[in-house]
Formats: sequence, structure tokens, C-alpha cells
Amino acid sequence: MSLPTYQQLTERTDAPAGSSWHLFPHHPERGMANFAGPSQIRRAAANIVEGHAFNLDYPLDAFDPPMSKARGIPHHRITAKHDQARDDVLDNFHLQASTQIDGLRHRRASGHGFYNGVPDDAITPRSPRLGVQLWAEVPLAGRGLLIDIDGLLRNRGTPLSHIEGPALTTDLLDDALKEQGCRVEPGDLLLVHTGWANWYLSATPAERAEARAQRRATGFAQSRTFAAWCWDHRIALMATDTFAVEVLPVLDTSDFRHSAPEDDGMMHQELIAKLGLPLGELWHLNALAMDCRATGRWDSLLTVKPLNLAGGVGSPANATALR
Repeated sequence: MSLPTYQQLTERTDAPAGSSWHLFPHHPERGMANFAGPSQIRRAAANIVEGHAFNLDYPLDAFDPPMSKARGIPHHRITAKHDQARDDVLDNFHLQASTQIDGLRHRRASGHGFYNGVPDDAITPRSPRLGVQLWAEVPLAGRGLLIDIDGLLRNRGTPLSHIEGPALTTDLLDDALKEQGCRVEPGDLLLVHTGWANWYLSATPAERAEARAQRRATGFAQSRTFAAWCWDHRIALMATDTFAVEVLPVLDTSDFRHSAPEDDGMMHQELIAKLGLPLGELWHLNALAMDCRATGRWDSLLTVKPLNLAGGVGSPANATALR
């Protein structure tokens, strides 16, 4: 499929500038997940060498309380209708409070609408439009490529100071790839290891409270350069171990101050509602990163299976890397 460059997307007049709307005719509501298909899965299967499986999900209640003040941890109840049976109930289950994937109905493009122009009144429970079930019925699968920004900067002697919530750039992605001897291939599912989640979970209660109160977290700078990097590499997923993929608070230099005023210039609208890029947040990448460093191999067969919830906005990632 011949598709425009990101620069050409920004010049569109038949759809929102910077969007991939209506460019995937066969599965229009899967967005950039379309870049990972059968050929990518077959090729990724060759990465299974040792036969090891890595869980990439933190426990549902790991982030207690969650960074987002609108979310809470689930309360697990076990019920019994008689002495020989047990069932489960989860109360207050926020599907995006721990390791998760953002669906394409998570953000609306200001002034334009949801991805592909899906109308607002279709974004309701049990309505299938843009729901995460589209990535459950046909799971995201293919070559998972870990990009170790944490390892790169530690090797340089300049480790990230997560308490300060630094902004990351695409130059760091390129430098880490060069250091690893890797290149991104179309359809790759990218896993960016920064060490933020591990820092947050091991930080003092006071440090966690401060980060949460100020909504401060390491992530990528809000820029068209980052959006272009993701689109022009034809990736099918951008997952990180950070809270929001992008840095928070939003930088004053955000390229999206005017196009995303409701979010103070956040990049989520650009990546989700315009490009249709699946975003993974709070992923558990430490063990996988350690194995990649030890073996010198940075790719795996990655599967991502969201909950099969019609109309879901987001979901636990249920992600596994096989090596």
C-alpha cells in the first residue's frame, strides 16, 4: 500500500491536516494497527529462540493510587453461592489505571471529531465503532522491538532523573537504535524502555505523591517531529513504561497548543484521533530489557490482546513477548 509521508498528511485538505483518516480501506477503524499483518507475524516468529515468555503487564493494582486522579484501583471480591464454588467481582475497575492500551475512542480531535470522523453519538457503551474489541477480535501481533533509552543514557553516564520528569526526543530513539544495531521495520510494535514505571513504583511515598500532585512524568516532547517519526516508520504500536507516552506537564513549546486547546497542547489528540496510533502506557518492560541486554537481541514475537469489550475506550494490554 502506497501511503503519503507525514509531511504530506499535514498538507491534506480532504481530511484533518496531519491525519490518516480514510487511508486504510479494508479495516478503517483499526488505524495504524493495520501496519502489522500476517507477514509481520510470520517474520516475528523467527525471534523465538530460547523459548522464554515475558509478561509485560503490571498487576491491576500496582499503581496505588493511580497517577490519574480520575482513576482508582479495583476492589476484588470473591463470592460464593455455596461452599463448593467461588466467583470473582471487580468493583471500581478502571481499565486504564495500570498497564494499558489506549483505544481510538480515547481522544477526539478538537474541531474535527473522533478518528475517521466517527460521530460523537456512536461513542457509547456496546457500540462497536472504534472500540478496543477491534484489536481483540484481531489482536495486535508482530515483531516487538525494544528501544532501551534507559540503557543508552546509563551507558553515557547521564541517567534520566525521573523525579524531574524529563522530555525525550526522537534523537534518543535513533541513538538507542544505532547503539543496539537495530532498525525499525514497517509494522513493528515498539517498546520504549525509560525506567519511569520502575522508578515510580520504587520511589518514596513522598516522591510519588509529588509526581502525582503535579502530574509530572517523563515522556516524549509534544512535537510534529515525534508524530512524523511514528508515521513515517509505519509502526503499529508505540508502547512505553511511562504514564502517558508524552511528557507531562505539557511543554510550553508544544506544537499542538492551538490544535488541542482542551488538553493544553497534549499530543494524544494528534497521535490517537488523527493518526490512529495505538498507544501503550505503564508497560512492564524491566525484565524484557534485562534479557535483551544480556542476549544482545532486541526483538521478540509480541502479542497484545485487549479485553473483548465492545465499545471499550481502553484496556489492560494483556501483552506477552516471546523470545
